[in-house]
Amino acid sequence: MKSSLTFHKVIVGLLVIYLLIPLVGTFLFSIAGKWDHTILPESYTMKWYIELFQDERFFDAFRRTLFLIVMSVGLSVVIMLPTIFIITVYFSKWEGLLQAAAMLPYGIPPIVGAVGLIKVYSDGPIQIAGTPWILIGAYFITILPFMYQGIRNSLRTLNAVQLVDAAELLGATKFQAFRTVVFPNIISGILVSTLLSVALLFSEFAFANLLVGGRFETLQIYLADKLNSSGHLTSAIVITYYSMILLLTGTVLKLTFKNEKNPVGSNKKRILSFLKKHNCNKNTALEGEK
Repeated sequence: MKSSLTFHKVIVGLLVIYLLIPLVGTFLFSIAGKWDHTILPESYTMKWYIELFQDERFFDAFRRTLFLIVMSVGLSVVIMLPTIFIITVYFSKWEGLLQAAAMLPYGIPPIVGAVGLIKVYSDGPIQIAGTPWILIGAYFITILPFMYQGIRNSLRTLNAVQLVDAAELLGATKFQAFRTVVFPNIISGILVSTLLSVALLFSEFAFANLLVGGRFETLQIYLADKLNSSGHLTSAIVITYYSMILLLTGTVLKLTFKNEKNPVGSNKKRILSFLKKHNCNKNTALEGEK
């Protein structure tokens, strides 16, 4: 048993080292002043980071990328959360159709999708080709599988159908049942889906390059442009990008673990409190009728 545990630890350790080697190499190259014939850099410098953070184009591209991500992910949560809840709880026979529609983006290559979107939205009543709005729409479709699976799995784990039935049986409305009983218990699933979507959109290049290109320069297009000028500067951009993703991941995981620190006790207490309150109101109403 002990030898088996050691073997698994060795395998996990080798996997972590394998995953970290490219990142460590990129970081070393981003702070290398001269690195030609040795294993490690011959000299170190921070001038690539100084040059990066003094470039207004980088901050403009970063703001545009954040705008696109916040709009796309926010729109996806606002639309998909009630849609998945309603389909799962009240119209389960349509669940297969919704799942097929949500998984459809996996089968469409970005280049094919981008060409189709340009052709459709270059003419007609909605001419948004070349604007950030068409990119927001494309991003919304791109993250659809992540949002669907995360929210759907949370609802399935929670057994939302029985909880909503119990709440409605005790006099709660559909909205009260969702807001008070279901939503607080699926926040961690929504956060994880949001994190995956943000990480995906931060690294997405094909749609950004084909749909808007240099007209609305995002972080990915800025990175591709700098790739031709300096490898050191490009490495500094990549490390900065990973640092932001790491910070975001840590924040989301902290919120998730905080929410799940005492999930059984807190959620049970909240649900029981809600059900008791409505049961009490119902009994009072019945006594009044007598």
